[in-house]
Amino acid sequence: MENVDAIISKIDELVWGVPLIVLIMACGITLTIKTGFLQFRKLGTALKYMMKEEEGGHGDVSSFGALCTALSATVGTGNIVGVATAVAAGGAGALFWMEIAALFGMATKYAEGVLSIKYRVTDREGNILGGPFYYIENGMGKKWKWLAKIFAFFGVFAGLLGIGTITQINGITAAVQRFFDPQSQNTVNIFGIEKSICTVIAGIVITVLTAFVLIGGIKRISRIAQVIVPAMIVLYIVTCVFILIMNIGEIPGAIAEIFESAFGLRPIAGGLAGISVVIVSARSGIARGIFSNEAGLGSAPIAAAAAKTKEPVRQGLVSMTGTFIDTIIVCTMTGLVIVIAGSHTGDLSGVAITADAFGKGLPLPETVSSLILMVCLSVFAFTTILGWNYYSERCLSYLIGASRTKTIIFRWIYIAAVFVGPYLTAESVWGIADIFNGLMALPNIAALVALSDVVRDETKGYFRRIKE
Repeated sequence: MENVDAIISKIDELVWGVPLIVLIMACGITLTIKTGFLQFRKLGTALKYMMKEEEGGHGDVSSFGALCTALSATVGTGNIVGVATAVAAGGAGALFWMEIAALFGMATKYAEGVLSIKYRVTDREGNILGGPFYYIENGMGKKWKWLAKIFAFFGVFAGLLGIGTITQINGITAAVQRFFDPQSQNTVNIFGIEKSICTVIAGIVITVLTAFVLIGGIKRISRIAQVIVPAMIVLYIVTCVFILIMNIGEIPGAIAEIFESAFGLRPIAGGLAGISVVIVSARSGIARGIFSNEAGLGSAPIAAAAAKTKEPVRQGLVSMTGTFIDTIIVCTMTGLVIVIAGSHTGDLSGVAITADAFGKGLPLPETVSSLILMVCLSVFAFTTILGWNYYSERCLSYLIGASRTKTIIFRWIYIAAVFVGPYLTAESVWGIADIFNGLMALPNIAALVALSDVVRDETKGYFRRIKE
């Protein structure tokens, strides 16, 4: 298993090297310039559109429902466990680079939303279909259909083996086991691996719930997401804000540590310093940030395409708020709580880092703080499993054609992946997720750059009509 982990780690480092990081950042910067720094100028408008339904729109779900479906897939373990692993690997400075990536990523997410509506199609059964494969094929031209197929291929496996299933269920079961059986005193042998019985039970329960919800498709997922996601985000944010208020005197020091680490002024794990710190910190922050908010991955526009709207720019603005909520708000609060507690500097890993920070920050018994974190993480991760099933199903349909039989077979395979997720190592889980995320991003980034003038023209045209 150690050899497998080492191989996965090497591939992860190769995929998420400096070239991909530069490419993703350059895409966000390019779109920011071409849209006139729209994510800063029109954030207020975007937040208003998020809550106000458009009249006369055509689609499968409301704009808010589409956003909640996208948020259900983005707000997950990345916000709790991903931030922890980022600051543990790249120091507190990783949080700074996560924020920078998110600010430019808002322009990327905006462009994805615009293109998803502009180039979406309706199938024979009346279902609305959209996403990178359609804006690659219909926007860049039929000769680029091979690039759309590549995106769809990596999208299937990102959902099936990475961000959609294994990382999420692994995060849930780790949190449950830490709460109910932290010393792993009650174990059973599954697949030749000794696991806490709490891990096994949690895995089975989540698998059954996943199977129940997936039968209902996008509309059931959307209905559940519109209720659960906002409630859990509010609960998590309120908890983090309370911790920050209780430790308000530590915030300036934490911010100073974040900036010092981001620019190589403070060593991180392994004694790295200087330019090495900047590279490791930037890589960790950007990779985990993209894992969390998915800007540039091309996943969110698959959900955005189903929105009831007739204006691409309007939906682009709504989509943009997803990155703002996910990273600028939720991830920032998680990171600050961890840095203030200093939980990232010890020997802890994964969810244990965030749990330790919550335990130190909340003036409550450790069991209560662990319970709050476990509930938030479990719900976030569960809704991510649901959202990514929809994404990967759409990718599969584009790749091999849509049919009810194929969809049902894939759903059971997806459910099986959820079931086996708890029995894989955390290192392998996050490595596999990073690899497929990076490979999935490449064709999407290429399309966004190629169609950036279309995004610019759509943006100018929309706001000119609004002004007139």
